[in-house]
Amino acid sequence: MPARMHSEYLRRLFLDNDFAEGRHLVDGKPVALTDIRAPIFAVGTETDHVAPWRSVYKFRILADTDVTFLLTTGGHNAGIVSGVHNTRRSYRVASAAVTDTYIDPEIWLAQVPHRQGSWWPGVEWVRACSGEDVAPPRLGNIDPTCPAPGSYVYAR
Repeated sequence: MPARMHSEYLRRLFLDNDFAEGRHLVDGKPVALTDIRAPIFAVGTETDHVAPWRSVYKFRILADTDVTFLLTTGGHNAGIVSGVHNTRRSYRVASAAVTDTYIDPEIWLAQVPHRQGSWWPGVEWVRACSGEDVAPPRLGNIDPTCPAPGSYVYAR
């Protein structure tokens, strides 16, 4: 993330909470979470110190669309980037339609089944919301399929 984008992200979306408060501007016009009609997949981690999972869970009451919420073990980084073969991780996931009645996060936690393993292979949400697989676009002389960190990091 470029420095300016990072700074604006932290200041406007985290510190000032502009998006949640309807003050975030796109093309000079305010946008709000309720303007989004695409289904939302929100991920929270049990011990996240930056985005506590109950705050992420609020997508369910702030959005006017279907929301799938996944809660995984771990913290801010480890919970998200949990490798496919990490057997120490576990998660819960459930979807709610926009017309469903709200469920309190503590009730959600008690009702949603606990699954062992990394959440990455168990989530079919992206595939269900996606079209056909296509080849990645060519980006000039950059190969988007090369091993990380990618030749673009070292491009001159």
